[in-house]
Amino acid sequence: MKDTPTIADPPLGYFGFIWQNLAQFFSHASARAVGLIFLSDSVLFGTWVAHIPSVKARWNLSDGQLGLLLFAMPIGCFVMNPFTGRIVGRFGAAKTCFVTALSLSAALLVPLSTSQIWLAAFGLFWAGVCAALLNVAMNTCATAVEYQSKTKIMSACHGMWSLGGMIGATLSGIVIFLGISPALHALFMCLFVATLTLFLRPIIQKIQEPPHVETASGGIVKLNSNLVLMIFVGLCLSMGEGLAFDWSAVYLKDVAKASNQIAALGFAAFALAMTLGRFAGDAIIPLIGQRRILFFGGFVAASGLVLAVAVPIPAVVLVGFVLLGFGCSLGAPILYAASMRVEGVAPAAGLASFATFSFVGFLAGPPLIGFVAQQFGLAHGLVMVGVLLAVSSVVSRFVKL
Repeated sequence: MKDTPTIADPPLGYFGFIWQNLAQFFSHASARAVGLIFLSDSVLFGTWVAHIPSVKARWNLSDGQLGLLLFAMPIGCFVMNPFTGRIVGRFGAAKTCFVTALSLSAALLVPLSTSQIWLAAFGLFWAGVCAALLNVAMNTCATAVEYQSKTKIMSACHGMWSLGGMIGATLSGIVIFLGISPALHALFMCLFVATLTLFLRPIIQKIQEPPHVETASGGIVKLNSNLVLMIFVGLCLSMGEGLAFDWSAVYLKDVAKASNQIAALGFAAFALAMTLGRFAGDAIIPLIGQRRILFFGGFVAASGLVLAVAVPIPAVVLVGFVLLGFGCSLGAPILYAASMRVEGVAPAAGLASFATFSFVGFLAGPPLIGFVAQQFGLAHGLVMVGVLLAVSSVVSRFVKL
């Protein structure tokens, strides 16, 4: 009997193989700890995103003014990018992960509690700085655990990130329904993440980075053509993810005329599909192949948005967001790992550059969609992202993985 299923195995073999990989992930202390860091990061962003309307109302901002405020976070990412590889190389991924997780939770507390808009902008800027650094550190930790344990966990870790977004959005919905203030909610989540991070610290500190990561302490990286192609594909996929975070409920309610309850399911449908895809990823990526997944994933994601725009009926739109979730799910796990293997680029520097630009797509995409929506309508914003996803699918054929 074979130990590992192949493409010719029956469907039951796939499910068994996927379950085996997940069981290994959750039973491995270091893998589980890194996954929980991914989860806590996304819980914080889910909390922040849910309260953006209250921030807009507090200062009576227009859509354009809100877009400018939201751009403070991607600016922080850009500013931090030249230093992430150097910091991770100097202090180690585990220590960097611990410190920046605490700092990020404090940073996102600021815009939800301050009465000064300039402080809110600074809080978002600092959150972008912390997010860029944490993104590199936690992905480096995941790579280190893979190196030590000889098992694949990158996709499961990103699945934990998607799961965290679902948890953050769900808790935020309950908090808003109960009438709890955004500041109090943010304080509670900040304390929760800080407590979880402190609890995980002893496990995270035991992670020893592989030699090729430890020596990769370069700062500004000279982008080569292959890394540029990776960044473009990753940026497009992360824009699809950012669209679902910020605009799925709005599109369902304003364009598809769904009820508030149905509109709230838009992000849930996307996040559930993405979580399932990523939890299965470590098992299916070796079976199907990275290049095939990137190529077909981009078209599946684009087809979901086309379907949502072409047939603006709530049930059909929900199916569209499910397709978007499945299509985008495995791009990040594949490309984050591949960015550390780019020829001629130090691993930490390649990861830092890819992680920053990819995350900028996640953060800056929604405001950009908002500007397009203000001028031409929200459907055009979805079409714009759909076109980019289709183009990224074609471009992925030329990426060296």
